[in-house]
Amino acid sequence: MNTFGHRFRFSTFGESHGKALGCIVDGVPAGIKIDEEFIQNEMDRRKPGKNKYATARKEGDKVEILSGVFEGITTGTSISMVIFNENQKSKDYTNVKDLFRPGHADFTYFNKYGTRDYRGGGRSSARETAARVAAGAIAKLMLKELEIEVQSGICAIDGVEASEYDFSSVSDSEIFALDKNVEQAQKDAILAAKNKHNSVGGVALVNVKNAPIGLGEPLYFKLDSQIANAMMSINAVKAVEIGDGTLSSKVKGYDNNDQIRKDGFKTNHSGGILGGISNGDDINVKVYFKSTPSIFIKQETVDIHNDEVDCELKGRHDPCVAVRGSVVAESMMALVLADMALLNMSSKIENVKKVYSK
Repeated sequence: MNTFGHRFRFSTFGESHGKALGCIVDGVPAGIKIDEEFIQNEMDRRKPGKNKYATARKEGDKVEILSGVFEGITTGTSISMVIFNENQKSKDYTNVKDLFRPGHADFTYFNKYGTRDYRGGGRSSARETAARVAAGAIAKLMLKELEIEVQSGICAIDGVEASEYDFSSVSDSEIFALDKNVEQAQKDAILAAKNKHNSVGGVALVNVKNAPIGLGEPLYFKLDSQIANAMMSINAVKAVEIGDGTLSSKVKGYDNNDQIRKDGFKTNHSGGILGGISNGDDINVKVYFKSTPSIFIKQETVDIHNDEVDCELKGRHDPCVAVRGSVVAESMMALVLADMALLNMSSKIENVKKVYSK
């Protein structure tokens, strides 16, 4: 399955070491101003090779819009975008072409499909997420029309956790840190693992401001369920928390409930979602990324013949995928919200009448 969304939906194509990656975004309303500089800036936030905390692979990640936009405005038809790969080094993977890299999707993809693109994992590579960020940029431009803001940052690396969240400082941080007080410790943790040919995991916080009340389609297309679906579809994500998350199971009901006054909720333990529907408060989601499986330490595995062998990787890999992954999580949140905003238009007959009244 390569398509996500219902009304505002996108499909991606391409592989890590193929000619190009891209996406087709469908359901985009006509009349949205497309800011290509903004789209490219989103790509630049995610692109590899920017600093010593990311993979050394150099990719321009330049987006080319092929359709769906005329004179800078969406036409209401499908928007197709392509990103050409520029810096593949497929030879780095020839020594592992017949074996399964521990922690990767090699084993399951081979057993499911019976074929193997060993060049960086092919379709299972996190390189595919470049296309998601391109699609997410279109979703953000739609949400901007509704004054809905989506932002993200890193709140934990290798167990080094932020004690405060300052989204205004994220753009100035090489690792998108939310807390300047622990940023250096988080950077040190990444480099320490990298220098030992190992890797670390991390946690991204995605925040939504100005979300209207009513987004979400119970019972089987709830806002929180689709957010979890979106985040879990990202490479290396192993857990998602909405609001207080697992803490909700450790406190009493009185302490977990968000009491309400005429000017709004007194607290936001729910993370802005009740009954699968946004309640108008900030939406807060934590996304947990496992340690990068590509490490340069000898590991035990088997090959395609089920013979036991050693795995010794080469190549260029992120020592902490959570950093660039936070941008992808932010993009996926925007795509979910754009879809829910369009779906919500049909929730009441008066909304329909506004469109068709004479």
